[in-house]
Amino acid sequence: MIQSFFKESDFEIFTTDSTLETRMSAIQNEIQPKFKEVEEEILPFLNRQTDQNFFGHIAKHARRTVNAPKDTWIAFATNNRGYKMLPHFQFGLWGTHLFVYFGIIYESPNKQSIATNFEKNKNKLYKMIPKDFVVSYDHMKPDVIPKSKLTKDEFGKGIQRFHDVKKAEYLCGITIPKDEAITLTKEELIQRIIDTYNTLIPLYNISIK
Repeated sequence: MIQSFFKESDFEIFTTDSTLETRMSAIQNEIQPKFKEVEEEILPFLNRQTDQNFFGHIAKHARRTVNAPKDTWIAFATNNRGYKMLPHFQFGLWGTHLFVYFGIIYESPNKQSIATNFEKNKNKLYKMIPKDFVVSYDHMKPDVIPKSKLTKDEFGKGIQRFHDVKKAEYLCGITIPKDEAITLTKEELIQRIIDTYNTLIPLYNISIK
């Protein structure tokens, strides 16, 4: 029998009431080993495609002292000490879906110059990003905007907000609903991640100019 990679129980970690300690234990025991398996496949791909050295960073949720995390992830960036300051790739899950993103979050010191590059290339980016991709302006919320719902003008305004608002972020990629995610084998999921990152690498290249 073909085994799916993520199970219903993996998503239930985030929908079941639990303490910080209980949820963190479940994340560490059930989710993080899967992130390591994904990392083994994705790092060589990113290194090949970008001609750079990427490192995996599994979220530690170290700042949390009371509230249990509502999602978790692994990020891929070109610094072995951290990813938050850099354009990076993410893979993770909420209780409702998996996400596969390229992102720049608010900690990036080069956020405004990256946004300026995006602004200069916004027409190219609008054409390049597939309609079935999504955009998010806040990595701490599960809400996303389908690219298919964004007019060219709205797409440009999102980039402008990313430039102007200190806490605004820019993430782009795909989400995979839980009901679909729990049917995918490891090989199928890895291929989806690779295909998504391959599409997003031009966005990454613009961000590091």
